[in-house]
Amino acid sequence: MALIVQKFGGSSVADAVRVRNVAKIITDTYKAGNAVIAVVSAQGDTTDDLIDKAAELNPNPSKREMDVLLSAGEQMSASLMAMAIEQIGCPVVSLLGWQAGFQTSSGYGLARIRTIDTERMTRELDQKRIIIVAGFQGLCKYGDITTFGRGGSDTTAVAIAAVMHADKCQIFTDVDGVYTADPRKIKNAQKLSEITYDEMLELATLGAQVLNNRSVEMAKKYNVELEVLTSFQYGASPIDKMLLSEEQLAALTNTTTGRAGTIVKETVKMEKMLVRGVTKDNDAARISIVGVKDVPGVAFRVFSKLAAKNINVDIILQSVGHAGVQDISFTVSEANAAPVRALLENDFETVLVDTGVSKISVVGAGMETHPGTAAKMFEALYSEDINIQMIATSEIKISVLIDQADADKAVAAVHAAFFGKE
Repeated sequence: MALIVQKFGGSSVADAVRVRNVAKIITDTYKAGNAVIAVVSAQGDTTDDLIDKAAELNPNPSKREMDVLLSAGEQMSASLMAMAIEQIGCPVVSLLGWQAGFQTSSGYGLARIRTIDTERMTRELDQKRIIIVAGFQGLCKYGDITTFGRGGSDTTAVAIAAVMHADKCQIFTDVDGVYTADPRKIKNAQKLSEITYDEMLELATLGAQVLNNRSVEMAKKYNVELEVLTSFQYGASPIDKMLLSEEQLAALTNTTTGRAGTIVKETVKMEKMLVRGVTKDNDAARISIVGVKDVPGVAFRVFSKLAAKNINVDIILQSVGHAGVQDISFTVSEANAAPVRALLENDFETVLVDTGVSKISVVGAGMETHPGTAAKMFEALYSEDINIQMIATSEIKISVLIDQADADKAVAAVHAAFFGKE
């Protein structure tokens, strides 16, 4: 008997039809002779709705109380899923994060997993029950509920697979694998049969929304092989289909039944394709400090202030000094743009913030040993008259900063350069 961990995101459990669809996936896996632990996210837009409700009462609530509120979305999903499985006739129990043994740091809103006590999950599996775990949450040393941040249910699933030594960890989404670009926007995007942890981590960090980057880091650390699949391949019953809107029906039928997903693991087969994907990240802001003195220690003053506030910096560009002054530009997440300006304005005369930018990236292992990759990307952007503002490279990625208005056009052009036109 294999132990299989399955994770289902918010779109997979958005309404009663989709909950029943997922319940069938889970119970079919169970009836095939497997032990199953399923992790669920909050339904559809529940998390956003809860955030809006909080804002109606308090525009600046404490992170502790937000964690208490937001964890309710996953709790609802877990109990509803257990009810659907009960209706099918299989033994099942729903567990909140703390009931599943998750002990975390006290970093409300972005807690880290400290330990997982597996005793309760082991006991339930011994009773031949399907376990439904509310994702994205745990309990800190103060006895408070904590959450893991957006996409945290992926991290819950991978952590369970690691500590329970699962035979398989399946991540079910609204697309049937990892693609070379967003298949909802690039029609000839190609699905990858497999991808390395490092490549997947870069894609996730740079804007691909298939997997949470923390979950990929954990999978690599504990060698948990992931499989990305679509939850919509089962479709819906004839009765349920009568209740669906055209959009909902399309979501359940526009994928090919039985198609294999994408495997994320340490090494992959050698292929001719060098670039594995093209991503777009609109969650970026460019900060420019203009006319600072060209003397030692300026960069330290800037970035030590940001580090003290746990603000991550991505692309950094420092101009050549001229007439005793220079410019320093870097990117942060859009949410950090205003705090960064506030931190730096007292020390520097001119701090400019531009939130109308996007980061476009190509990712592929070994790119640094293959000349011409950057030139091909830059040529594609030039052919569409798209100006590059900043550039960053590593051994497996090339990222450029451009105007946000050009982002979709840029992705299409760069993808066509590496994978052919539609």
